[in-house]
Amino acid sequence: MSSQTQVLVEEKSSVRILTLNRPKQLNALCFDMISRLLQLFLAYEEDPSVKLVILKGQGRAFCAGTALGGDVLPVVRDIKLGKWRLGADIFTDGYKLDYVVATNSKPQVSILNGIVMGRGAGCSIHGRFRVATEKTMPASYFFSRLPGFFGEYVGLTGARLDGAEMLACGLATHLILFLQ
Repeated sequence: MSSQTQVLVEEKSSVRILTLNRPKQLNALCFDMISRLLQLFLAYEEDPSVKLVILKGQGRAFCAGTALGGDVLPVVRDIKLGKWRLGADIFTDGYKLDYVVATNSKPQVSILNGIVMGRGAGCSIHGRFRVATEKTMPASYFFSRLPGFFGEYVGLTGARLDGAEMLACGLATHLILFLQ
């Protein structure tokens, strides 16, 4: 699967909608996806016709982190072949993506529907708007940075946050409830 099909791009007037499209892997970001997102965000920063970027996931996850978590075997194989740099590059470019998202002048809206872990939190938490739903399930490094001892409580108890709790503690900026 190419990065073009793993990150779908939809253009609607001045809005760009980026959809992470690896639903069987819970949209875990592989190196090609991270590179593609980085390329797109940099291009949108320079394009005056782009006014808003929306990032969302296909299926039951926004993004379950970096593909290293689920696709360890290819990385181990590369290391054994002396290509350790490939494993390091996924982290380097991932942190570059975080920086570009955090400093981008174009507003980004991340629709955090479903599972949000690791790199998924990284590429969304630095954006301007994070929209949680009643199906949002976060797990992240960012818990330890929450006010008070809320993050420690979640980490120690394994408690799950819902969309309203994410909004209350600052992990989300907005909440959408889908009424049945």
